[in-house]
Amino acid sequence: MITAPARAPRLSIVVASRNDSHGGGLLGRMEIFVRGLLAQTRRHHIDAELIVVEWNPPPDRPLLHEVLPAPSADDLLTVRYVIVPPGIHQRYRCASTLGLFQMIAKNVGIRRARGEFILCTNLDLLFSDALCRELARTTLAADTYYRANRCDVPDGLDPGWTLDAQLAWCQQHVISRVGRDPRFRNINLELLGLQGKDDVKKWLFDKVALRLPFFWPREKLLYYQLDTFACGDFTLMSRDAWLAIEGYLELDMYSLHVDSLALIAAAALGYRQMVFPRDACTYHTVHSQGWTDDMPPLDRLRFVERRPSIDYALLRELGLDRLRRRAAFGLNRSDWGYASTAFEEFAARPESADHAAVAAVGAVG
Repeated sequence: MITAPARAPRLSIVVASRNDSHGGGLLGRMEIFVRGLLAQTRRHHIDAELIVVEWNPPPDRPLLHEVLPAPSADDLLTVRYVIVPPGIHQRYRCASTLGLFQMIAKNVGIRRARGEFILCTNLDLLFSDALCRELARTTLAADTYYRANRCDVPDGLDPGWTLDAQLAWCQQHVISRVGRDPRFRNINLELLGLQGKDDVKKWLFDKVALRLPFFWPREKLLYYQLDTFACGDFTLMSRDAWLAIEGYLELDMYSLHVDSLALIAAAALGYRQMVFPRDACTYHTVHSQGWTDDMPPLDRLRFVERRPSIDYALLRELGLDRLRRRAAFGLNRSDWGYASTAFEEFAARPESADHAAVAAVGAVG
């Protein structure tokens, strides 16, 4: 049996998934993510652990630790797989229409993370070299949460390419960028729907925003500073901050905008926002997914009928309310993330020649 390391890592990276080919070709995208993270933590000397929460694994598919890459002897990254069985999943009203409750699964990882700082991200990404340099050299602050842009690329990455070849291909094939532009500091122009404006117009809007404190209340100013677009792909803050906001809201619904509520809760409690430079981004392969903003209205209606979710209007209303009250949501149960439940865990550690071992994981202490 492989035991837990005596020294906690600086950074815990939490993801959630299952081996069900979600979006088409998911296993290949997950392989790219894990191999990339192993290489990047080694290249940039990042002291980290990866926690993969496998929620409601399909009974006819191998578990992820059986099919995803394991560390080699010279890797710095510790990889842990926590299995949340179907019995837990079936407790939820939407269990039949949602195979994975992504944010609740990430809470499972947050509660079991050993790092001083915790990054919640997704298993279908590739981190840029610049982003990994930031993670390695930035002195992370306990009073700050960190965001990174997401750059969408076509479905063309080959898991067999070297990391440098994958990164070069991504850099040359960016389709779109999601997230706040850190060059404009006075307001989140993306949140105002100004992504398509050229830089001169963005600069002008940003300068005009200097006068907004004379007209807008504090909570509205804060809300339009938030970098919520694609924040489920990269939200980093201290373990204490995640505990203070009680992780993600554990809602029995589709996860749309639940990631944004976590940023709202952090900002409401006074945590500062820092957005990494534009080249310090994640690369995301475009694939079929459950929800897109360009869906026809009737398709969106049918989607929401099957998978209830939060819309933009409610998100804004919730955000303004919490920011005005300077309070988190306080809706999760005390053992959110199933802190009192023992789950099976598979660990892959670079210290051992046998990279997969099973352990019974007890409740969070």
